[in-house]
Amino acid sequence: MSTAPASLTPLGDVPVVSQDEVDRLIEQFDPESSFRRLAGFSAGIVTFIAVALSSWHYYTAGFGLHNEIAHRAIHLSVVLGLCFLVFPRQKRLPGAWEWAVALGLAAFYLLLGWNLVQTVGGEVPAGARWAFAGVLLALAGLSLPFKAYDGSHQHIPWRDWIFAALASSFSLYLLIFFDSIYIARPGQHTPVDLMFGVIAIAMVLEAARRTMGIFLPLLAVATVLYGIFGPYLPGGLAHRGYSVPRVVAHLYKGTEGIYGIPVGVVATFVFHFVLFGIMAQLTGLGQLFVNLATVAAGRFSGGPAKVCVVSSGLFGMISGSAIANAVTTGVMTIPLMKKVGFSPRFAGAVEASAACGGQVTPPIMGAAAFIMAETLGIPYNQLVLVAIVPAALHYLAILWMVHLESKRLGLAGMNPKDIPTLGKVLASSWHLFIPLIVMVTMLLMQYTPFLAAFWGITLTVVCSWIPRLLGKAGKGMTGMAITPRALVRGFDMGAKSALSIGAACACVGFVLGITTLTGMGFKFSAFVLDLSGSAAQAVVALDLLHWFNLQSVTVLFGLVFTALACIIMGTGVPTTPTYIILASIVAPALGQLGVPQLATHFFVFYYGVLADVTPPVALAAFAAAGIARSEPMRTGMTAFRLSMGKALVPFAFVYAPSLLLVQFNWPQFGLALSGTIVAILGLGAAYTGQCGRKVGLPAFIALNVLSLSMVFSHATVNAVAMPLVLLILWWHLRAGPQAAPA
Repeated sequence: MSTAPASLTPLGDVPVVSQDEVDRLIEQFDPESSFRRLAGFSAGIVTFIAVALSSWHYYTAGFGLHNEIAHRAIHLSVVLGLCFLVFPRQKRLPGAWEWAVALGLAAFYLLLGWNLVQTVGGEVPAGARWAFAGVLLALAGLSLPFKAYDGSHQHIPWRDWIFAALASSFSLYLLIFFDSIYIARPGQHTPVDLMFGVIAIAMVLEAARRTMGIFLPLLAVATVLYGIFGPYLPGGLAHRGYSVPRVVAHLYKGTEGIYGIPVGVVATFVFHFVLFGIMAQLTGLGQLFVNLATVAAGRFSGGPAKVCVVSSGLFGMISGSAIANAVTTGVMTIPLMKKVGFSPRFAGAVEASAACGGQVTPPIMGAAAFIMAETLGIPYNQLVLVAIVPAALHYLAILWMVHLESKRLGLAGMNPKDIPTLGKVLASSWHLFIPLIVMVTMLLMQYTPFLAAFWGITLTVVCSWIPRLLGKAGKGMTGMAITPRALVRGFDMGAKSALSIGAACACVGFVLGITTLTGMGFKFSAFVLDLSGSAAQAVVALDLLHWFNLQSVTVLFGLVFTALACIIMGTGVPTTPTYIILASIVAPALGQLGVPQLATHFFVFYYGVLADVTPPVALAAFAAAGIARSEPMRTGMTAFRLSMGKALVPFAFVYAPSLLLVQFNWPQFGLALSGTIVAILGLGAAYTGQCGRKVGLPAFIALNVLSLSMVFSHATVNAVAMPLVLLILWWHLRAGPQAAPA
């Protein structure tokens, strides 16, 4: 959900990174946006298909959807085909490993095909079997990383045209023979159905590998093999096992595999909001957010860093990509932070940490939020309200640590002449707010999300012409009018920006499908419960004051293990697949411990987002480091340190669901909110290492222990811990700022 704004206006006399540099950084660190730069005939074909896809989604959003399977099949047939035309094959592994992975995938395709032919071979004419074998052999061969297959970044090699045709074929087969497959013979699978199913599995894996890297496809392959070879596995992992035809049919023709809820949500909700975000950015809404943030925070100590945090939060409302958020706002804020005295490493880390908040900031929180609403069966407008308090706490944690660093360095705010007035900003850009206000209002009034997005897109185009329509009265107003050429560009970029999430959701359908088929989620849940229970018993035995009960500590360890799993998966898988996979296998475990379902899902969602600033693969931090000209790994470690305060927030709303407006009551909400705020202040001071004076080791330990103890929202614990944390902070602050090495 990303693109650069139409114009990047410098603040003051600070030079702004060029548009080419912005594009290069997004392509380098965001594999979801690493598009081919096509020209000529192939560029025209791809643009036509992409614009047609966006136009179809725009039309269905306003005038009605097809039936469930048909709508998802139409969407996926175009999306997967475009994946091979838009994304080049990129070398993301060392040569030997790349070949090993490619050969393993090729063997997997041939294994499925060979087993299928052995099972149903007598029902298929020899010619059809040979044709199917030829297709699989071609698939296996073309998936190998021969350099001769690749072509260049500017044109589409012949191999990818073949892949595009195959990627579209299996969805088109379902569409063309829909009545026969789903009405005349429901639950019956012909050999041709199953052959297309094998092609579907192979092409979804290849599309995900092309757009996301290798980790998610390998996880999907491991899951499918788990479904097939269950009887041969040891201990609690074993299950009855399912034949290849049963697995293929379940993943291909059902609504719990490739065409499951994730693809359904992308096809009906996410795509429309991606398109709205692109169109809004074309009009200059991103620049407006930076200007508003400058008005709100520019005058305070370390002003540019606080502008960075606020603008990232505002921009995050229309962008679901942490990397795109970091680059798009970072090109303006990072040079300013460096100018006023922040180190390049810290400037990049602030931008990366703040940018990750975009996916948890309402009203548009990225694809995972829409999938969460659909999975839980709650209206999206309710999820928007639920996200408000966690998002506010997220940005409070970053602002507090930025403030402490600013005071440590003795930094002033921005030059007043570089800060626009609120009246001037609103007078020049008020028309850009109209689409966002209308869309949010419709969401809160419980209109369908895709209808709200339809009117958001429509009004974005219409309102972009207001300055021109006003003539002299509109003089001084900013923003770009969306001309027919700009409309084509926006629809083209909107479709391309939604491709990777479509491929990822189709691929993660393998995990969900096998989970429902084998009960894998319950096995994993039992493992988490046993491990958490054993650890909790050991800790409770040491609790001489008996402040904590066994269940609350068991929940704590379950959350810690879940958080670690999110961070580990987040090193190779984007937020949305991470959320889908872990929510499906972890939620049952925490649910058995009494954790509300919404809190569990939000916890996984939140930690999946934090993985973008967690080394060793902190992509948002690495992208920001490219702008700041700092060392990527050190920038990532600093961004991780800046995220320590907000890492407490998900634990807080699990133990106090009132923060998510679940099981709400004012006493619990007040106790949890006050305790979480004080805990954020304590952890922020501890991990900044400076709070008026240097935080020594005793104070560091005390702040950590006291702040973490408040996560339980226990009235007695908070009554003791809160005053002690505030006393430690007051004692440090009263000494005044003391400079320390950067």
